[in-house]
Amino acid sequence: MAFSNLTSKAVLLYDEWIKDADPRLEGWPLMSSPFPTTFIVVTYIYFVTSLGPRIMENKKPFELRQIMALYNFGVVALSIYMTYEFLMSGWATGYSFRCDIVDYSRSPTALRMVRTCWLYYFSKFIELLDTIFFVLRKKNNQVTFLHVFHHSIMPWTWWFGVKFAAGGLGTFHALLNCIVHVVMYTYYGICSLGPTYYKYLWWKKYMTTIQLVQFVLVTGHIGLIYFMDDCPYQYPIFMFIIWLYGSMFLVLFLHFWYHAYTKGKRLPKMVKNGISKDQ
Repeated sequence: MAFSNLTSKAVLLYDEWIKDADPRLEGWPLMSSPFPTTFIVVTYIYFVTSLGPRIMENKKPFELRQIMALYNFGVVALSIYMTYEFLMSGWATGYSFRCDIVDYSRSPTALRMVRTCWLYYFSKFIELLDTIFFVLRKKNNQVTFLHVFHHSIMPWTWWFGVKFAAGGLGTFHALLNCIVHVVMYTYYGICSLGPTYYKYLWWKKYMTTIQLVQFVLVTGHIGLIYFMDDCPYQYPIFMFIIWLYGSMFLVLFLHFWYHAYTKGKRLPKMVKNGISKDQ
């Protein structure tokens, strides 16, 4: 009886909470509730940390070079497109880079931002293939906590962002992330083309620097809301989550940078012999 009452209260709270969702997303794929996204993320974590490595334990690693090249350059193209759409739906057409609130109207620009936010959210599922490729190629040393946590948390948190606040200053980090991914996946794409192209990958070390700059900018930008008087942004809790996310990943990437390069525990292989074996 107590469990039944608790369940009923939880359902009522959920129903009350979901009433504030953006009505413009009614009927959009994966937007009916957070449960499909949660299921996909939990399945992904289970596969890349447990099931996948066990399946591959006595198998030879798959040769996926051509598929990975197509995938990586496909993500580059998608990231360029999303960068353009984020710019044209606000960040280059009227946003102040300060207190930019969500436009809940059905104007062409506002709806363009909604579509871009949903596409960015969906792209996070596509990027789960990064880890699946690691598992299929038996590169289990690259399936780190930082990697899995980042790929898991992004689609899950972005479901709430799209559902309640598709636009405004909360999308700045998505714009930056798209720009960074153009650089990152260009590197991965070139790397997947084979040893002939390894000589062009001397800039590998700087990708971590670019990611660090991304998190500094995200944390700094979102932190501005705490210094602005009477900013009417509709969901301040999202600002705190983005600030916490940016700060947390800044610390994690700094830790990685220190142990990988500064302390010398993981010097880039291409610095030593001109090639990379990471891809």
